[in-house]
Amino acid sequence: MAYAETAMLLMVEGETPGKRLYMETPVLLMGRDETCDLVIADRQVSRYHASISIEQDRYVLRDLDSKNGTFVNGRQIEGAYTLQDGDEIQIAYCCKLTFVGADATAPVILDDEEAGLRLDLESKRVWVAGQELDPPLSLAQYRLLALLYDEPGRVYSRDAVVDAVWPEDDREGISEQAIDALARRLRERLAEADPDTQYVVTVRGHGFRLENAVR
Repeated sequence: MAYAETAMLLMVEGETPGKRLYMETPVLLMGRDETCDLVIADRQVSRYHASISIEQDRYVLRDLDSKNGTFVNGRQIEGAYTLQDGDEIQIAYCCKLTFVGADATAPVILDDEEAGLRLDLESKRVWVAGQELDPPLSLAQYRLLALLYDEPGRVYSRDAVVDAVWPEDDREGISEQAIDALARRLRERLAEADPDTQYVVTVRGHGFRLENAVR
């Protein structure tokens, strides 16, 4: 069984960083009121602050005449704004979310005992779609995967990646290109066993998350 791909919001800053909220209804309300789909319990936030509606396969963000405004990529919006994958939404001055478009969301694990990715932390062995990776991952690749596997779906920042993968090195010497190259090599190794499933997802401007993991 698999669910249709759908857009979602990832909370980057707020009460529950890493929280995912899928666009499963025609209209998603955000605000302080308890009836909202995303409740943000902060006085800066209006009772009904903003909404996202699905309109002809587009995801449209609207500010609902809030007191402190709704922002996209640092700019306050007026009227309707069509969201794009990777857009950063800020609700007043207290909550930041990343919009992940439907085309960018990873498919949900299939109802198959051999589906997905599994990692044995004690032996440091990795299985993808029922197949053990051989040769094993490099130390840096394994450290990155183990970090993401600790809490699948959570967005881990680049700083967290540096701390986990290169704990002995000077972080100033680790470039953005080095981090991206490591993530790319890890994707390539996982794709050798399962080219049709996305596991390591880049959340533009924020970091990386793991999907389709089996615990």
